Amino acid sequence: MLLMRRTLSILILTTIITVPWYTRAQSATAIQEKIANQQTEIEALEGEIKQYEAQLTEIGKEKQTLEGAVRELDISRRKVSANISIAQKKINATASTISELDADIKNKEDLIGKNQKALAETIRTMNEVETGSFIETMLSADDISTFWSDIDTIQKFQVVVRNEVEVLSEQKKVLEVVKVEKQIQKGELVTQKTQLSTQQRSLDINRDAKNKLLEETENRESTYQELLETKQKAKEEFEAQLRSFEAELQYILDPTSIPPAGKGVFMWPVSNVRITQYFGNTKFAKSGAYNGSGHNGVDMGVPIGTPVMAVLSGNVRATGNTDAYPGCYSYGKWVLIEHVNGLTTLYAHLSDIAVTPGEPVATGQVIAYSGNSGFSTGPHLHLTTYASDAVEVVRLGDVKARTSCADAKVPVSSWSGYLNPIDYLP
Repeated sequence: MLLMRRTLSILILTTIITVPWYTRAQSATAIQEKIANQQTEIEALEGEIKQYEAQLTEIGKEKQTLEGAVRELDISRRKVSANISIAQKKINATASTISELDADIKNKEDLIGKNQKALAETIRTMNEVETGSFIETMLSADDISTFWSDIDTIQKFQVVVRNEVEVLSEQKKVLEVVKVEKQIQKGELVTQKTQLSTQQRSLDINRDAKNKLLEETENRESTYQELLETKQKAKEEFEAQLRSFEAELQYILDPTSIPPAGKGVFMWPVSNVRITQYFGNTKFAKSGAYNGSGHNGVDMGVPIGTPVMAVLSGNVRATGNTDAYPGCYSYGKWVLIEHVNGLTTLYAHLSDIAVTPGEPVATGQVIAYSGNSGFSTGPHLHLTTYASDAVEVVRLGDVKARTSCADAKVPVSSWSGYLNPIDYLP
């Protein structure tokens, strides 16, 4: 009878050890409140960013002035700072979630351990009852009715034990799922930290661009306008020479060598798209720009320092910087990526390059930062799409004799090798 009483005591113990839930609930509530507060702050920052974007759009419509250029850089910097704050708050929210998961995992591990210990003790006690003489146990009982009541309790407890084993199995499954979720969130945290580093780089680029602009113009509007005029003339000269050279190139496009036009082949190279110049014989091209050959890509107005992403996976075929040669106004800093589907893309007028020739890149990977380099007269990203077989990288000295920048290299193609990026973008 003593063994039976011990069995009943263990049943009570098993029930008691599952009770301490309130401490974990209180901790989880505090973490959830912290996450909710961070989310509120994130939403407020996102509202600020929308205001900055609206201001940048308005500035882009205004006549180019030094004051406007400086104001654009200042607003861009505030926008990047807000993005950095959002990224950091998302990191904090993810860390809080991971803390909650850690606490939940620890709680489940403790509960499983205690239940397993209780089950082991219960099974051991029941084995002692079963190995003893049933007749001896019955005759030793003070009250036969109590004896049969205890037997019934043991039988019911066996059902409880089986149910408890099932519960433990489910707890183990939940624990495994939670661990997987924890690993995924850790991966997201690493991604967020990388994004934060990228945005910090954008902030530095933007600040340097403002300082450089003020230094070049000595903070004088007249000097700024002279700089714009110089760039515009150099741009027209370069385009005339480039188009003349490309007109001599012969290339017959094989339609089977490239994918058919279709939306979604590429992703957008920037997160906030504002097209300022389309491909081909646009109104601006018909006005006499591009030496009458049409615009060979798509321009997107974006603040200096905006992360530029690969529109599709591929390999970096080449990079260059025509600004390294004084007076050589061309593409400025550029990246050329060859894709496996027969297309090649050019990203030009960059402020900074984040990849090297021969490097493989993934779709959406940050490869550079937008800028105002080369013959650009305003911050934007120039995206060109070529048939891969048609494009080649040449020295500017081979395009036409030059004095100071003959060794600068740029991609060229016959006009038939240029494709409309819009045909492949979402």
